[in-house]
Amino acid sequence: MNKYIGAHVSASGGVENAPTHAHNIGANAFALFTKNQRQWASPPLTDKSINLFKERCAEYGFLSEHILPHDSYLINLGHPEEEGLIKSRTAFLDEMQRCEQLGLKMLNFHPGSHLNKETPEECLNRIAESINQALARTQGVTAVIENTAGQGSNMGHRFEHLRYIIDHVEDKSRVGVCIDTCHTFTAGYDLSNHYEEVWTEFDQIVGWNYLRAVHLNDSKKPLASRVDRHESIGKGLISFEFFRQLMSDSRFDNIPIILETPDETLWAQEIATLRKL
Repeated sequence: MNKYIGAHVSASGGVENAPTHAHNIGANAFALFTKNQRQWASPPLTDKSINLFKERCAEYGFLSEHILPHDSYLINLGHPEEEGLIKSRTAFLDEMQRCEQLGLKMLNFHPGSHLNKETPEECLNRIAESINQALARTQGVTAVIENTAGQGSNMGHRFEHLRYIIDHVEDKSRVGVCIDTCHTFTAGYDLSNHYEEVWTEFDQIVGWNYLRAVHLNDSKKPLASRVDRHESIGKGLISFEFFRQLMSDSRFDNIPIILETPDETLWAQEIATLRKL
């Protein structure tokens, strides 16, 4: 079993600090923000930061295919209004370009929301067009769509949404998905009691060939609640048996499995526990 497990670590003080934080919790994969996720614009990455980031990844043995940058939470690639859409597309392109600079191969993002101002289909079309525009202006970075819990007007909580976006992305070689286990559960897919059925449905609708990463989170909220509240592994409402099954499932080999659980003091322990499973 080749499992690459880590957490979404801090890049405070510079992206070059993220590999060290990941190494210190015993990770062999990690996620990070390449800029302040709560601001639209951030200063460009310096050559010093870029070089140190690459050096530390090499030093600690992190490969680019096991590093999963996450874009800003402000970005909405399906924004129904022109101003919000332009800001989101500009910021998303900047994030893709930062990944290019760092030698990273993926950018993980939440698809977007219609804000109750248009139809879900119109929103999904706009998300796909936003991805197409960013891919046309970058190279080597795959756009990795994360499934959502379906809070509010967020799209992406059904496997069909992910498939629809993929179908409308022109370069299929540079689009993939990240499955968040908390989001999947609260969106209504019963990972606790129907493990194989959920993944069969995922394969039939989206396809295993598009799976690029997993966000491994337990859930504070119940099945089908459509509320996004992560919990530490084994402390939430998803059965511990589910985590055991996933860790012994070879379909999840060789991709980043990233913890976004709320208590970061437990990350080293959670990673060690998951490895034993």
